[in-house]
Amino acid sequence: MSKYFLYARKSTDVDDKQILSIEAQLSELRALAKREGLEIATEFTEKRTAKVPGRPIFNDMMNRIQNGEAQGIICWKLDRLARNPVDDGLVSWLLQQKVMERIATPERSYYSADNVLTMSVEFGMANQYVRDLAVNTARGLRQKARNGHYPSVAPLGYLNDPRTKTIAVDRKKSKIVRAAFELYAQNGSRLEDVSRFLFENGIATKATKRWENSGLRPLKKDQAKLILTNSFYYGHFRYAGEIYEGKHTPIIAKELFDRVQKVLALRGRAQKPTKQPQALCGLLKCGECGCSITCEEKFKYQKNGNVHRYVYYRCTKKRGACSDAYIREETLDAQLSKLLSRFHLPRHWAEELERMATKDAADASQTTAASVQAMRAKIADLNGKIARITDLFVEQDIERGDYLERKRALMSDKKSVQERILLLEANAAVWLEPMRKWLKDASLLDEAAQSKDLPSKKLSLQKIFGSNLTLHAREARGVPANHWFSVAAATENQSKTDLVSCLVSIYNAARTYFSTNS
Repeated sequence: MSKYFLYARKSTDVDDKQILSIEAQLSELRALAKREGLEIATEFTEKRTAKVPGRPIFNDMMNRIQNGEAQGIICWKLDRLARNPVDDGLVSWLLQQKVMERIATPERSYYSADNVLTMSVEFGMANQYVRDLAVNTARGLRQKARNGHYPSVAPLGYLNDPRTKTIAVDRKKSKIVRAAFELYAQNGSRLEDVSRFLFENGIATKATKRWENSGLRPLKKDQAKLILTNSFYYGHFRYAGEIYEGKHTPIIAKELFDRVQKVLALRGRAQKPTKQPQALCGLLKCGECGCSITCEEKFKYQKNGNVHRYVYYRCTKKRGACSDAYIREETLDAQLSKLLSRFHLPRHWAEELERMATKDAADASQTTAASVQAMRAKIADLNGKIARITDLFVEQDIERGDYLERKRALMSDKKSVQERILLLEANAAVWLEPMRKWLKDASLLDEAAQSKDLPSKKLSLQKIFGSNLTLHAREARGVPANHWFSVAAATENQSKTDLVSCLVSIYNAARTYFSTNS
């Protein structure tokens, strides 16, 4: 009497996602075998998808059939056996070669002498169903992402809401995640410290099927870094390589996220042995080729035992030949001091400007609309740039990598501006404190210019020029930010213009800058 293997399969471990469970299949197939008098040699059950080859239990069953342990298979439908051309080809071949006599299902049976076209069509339909399902699912997930809903498992601090199919804030863990961001933003903690902080607050690794004893441990460094670099927490999310604006509730501000990224970038740099002096390194770039300016230390030893030390700054020439010459540190220091003195704000000017700012802050609600309108115009401009870069990508004028990177940067800028609008609308005088700090810094530049403290001088120059300070033909030059430029212009023209006009021009430039950048 022929023996049969009973095979039952479902694609997932989740019971509520299968039309017919393993237990239901087994009951139906046992009843079928009893009705038709089929002897079951062994029952096989498997919880694996059949869309790709490599199911271990299925492969074991087919090997045992080829070894003659059974002459047929009992299954619910043919698609339980295979949904890919490799496995269905093996099943069809063994049936045609009479290694198997019969495949029995509740609907019909398949024999060696049957027309092969019937089985081929059914296997083909099963394979095409999987392919269509994959395409339709991917399309639906992309559309969900475009609608602002993250189509995947919610990150730490959030929960998937099965009722609304959206992502909600986890009230307990979200506070811990926010505190972790604030801790790291202070630049006093390592990634290990963040992992320990999360662990002490109940956030640990989970056990896996393979490593059941691996749970309840602090997160690894990479896991902590993944949390700190996830844009989901401020309102954007990445899906299939693209950045989308989410409709979920952010748990941190974009400003806090940016501070954390700066700390990560600072701590992530390889720490090379320091060489003195390097006080002004990183401040200037070569005006000819755009490379960084580095420094070299030279010593001259005399026969009488005297040692003379000289420091030179030069182009790194990392992009090839460059004709820019060396400059002595003393000469460069004098030039930078002269540059700083141009932006010094007289103290009585600073006091008057602070009085103007304090008075203006009291009436700030009347002028907030203009600043908000300017920032909304900036958002419209960023939206236009995002649309144009998308058009370029669609027309295949730029590579996908360039498109994703530029879109990510534009969306990050847009989110920052949106947060500034919200902050300005909530507090119309949010610009006042940054402006007061700037007035204080500008009034102390004369002391910085006369000081021999090069790191302090470098910090002041970075506030004025940012990364726009260059060295060309042994001369330091740069383009300052608008509010600093207004100070230089007013001090140079004070003999030609009355004091009120000078103060008003400085105040308007500074007020505009801090209203749109605070």
